[in-house]
Amino acid sequence: MAFVTSGAPLLVSRRASASSSLLGRPVSVPAAVAPLRRAARQHGAAAVHSRAAGPSMSAATEPARKGRGLIQHKREAFWFYRFLSIVYDTIVNPFHWTVGMRDKSLAQAGLESPGRNLVTVDVGGGTGFNTEGVLKYVDPQYVTLLDQSPHQMAKAKAKPSLTGVTFVEGDAENLPFPTGYADRYTSAGSIEYWPEPQRGIAEAYRVLKPGGKATIIGPVRATNWFSRFWCDLWMLFPMESEYRKWYEAAGFYDVQVGYIGPEAYKGVRSHGLIMGLTITGTKPLNGSLEPLCQLGPMEEDREREMTLLDRVLFLPKWIVGLIAGGYYFVLPFCIMLYAALFIRQPREA
Repeated sequence: MAFVTSGAPLLVSRRASASSSLLGRPVSVPAAVAPLRRAARQHGAAAVHSRAAGPSMSAATEPARKGRGLIQHKREAFWFYRFLSIVYDTIVNPFHWTVGMRDKSLAQAGLESPGRNLVTVDVGGGTGFNTEGVLKYVDPQYVTLLDQSPHQMAKAKAKPSLTGVTFVEGDAENLPFPTGYADRYTSAGSIEYWPEPQRGIAEAYRVLKPGGKATIIGPVRATNWFSRFWCDLWMLFPMESEYRKWYEAAGFYDVQVGYIGPEAYKGVRSHGLIMGLTITGTKPLNGSLEPLCQLGPMEEDREREMTLLDRVLFLPKWIVGLIAGGYYFVLPFCIMLYAALFIRQPREA
């Protein structure tokens, strides 16, 4: 059921500190090409072409993740985007998050309404690429783009296509909106930087009206051992089972999952995808207004003063995190080259 509201949305002064935004990758690193041929043989031409194919490894057989990625922290992500924002729209979207992928994902978000007036928050909206997709369904005065990076948002604010959208600097794990505020929640390429993804999804549940829908678009973990090392070192690449677990723990029902990937990859998914999965859940009409999961104090706050040890470790960890991200800058070129040379598209009937 869609909840249609009239009038521009009003924000409340709930404390906002730091959220993250979309995907990313910088420096260059050695590329992993070898296992791609194996991936193609595994799927077969027709199956590889289908982006609806699920993960090839179950949660039971997937090796456990050891701790958080080096850039899966609010302060580290903030500085990561301080530099990536300069070239984000030119080096990220073309290889990892295309218009076709965005439109397919948002078709699942339930954004359509006769009055184009579903109050929508786009969390971790960054330079506004996902928000532009939201505006195909919702008029700008009902849309709020939230991000922890002023540098990313500066790029978004400069786009004529986002005129009329409200911009808020804030934290995905501590949203500055009242309970039951929005009809729709969207977030693309942000969850990978959340130190506590369960908390971020619980906040999505809290800010929605009963019957509202939350759609998150994010990475999927690599099943290839070499790529899995780099994605785990860099940031959070969840498994589908983890997305589902977080949604259900928050209180969402009717959870739906869709699979996306760059068309040029021709279905290769074993190396992980920075944008590979879309998940949507609905807040019950007669359920709790607050999330079901009970969480303690927020673990990270970018404004909290750093200890001496934090200061000593910050730069080395950040640089190694950039190198890990660099792997995913090189990898798309290897996958696309391999797919072009060795994977044949099935002929359409």
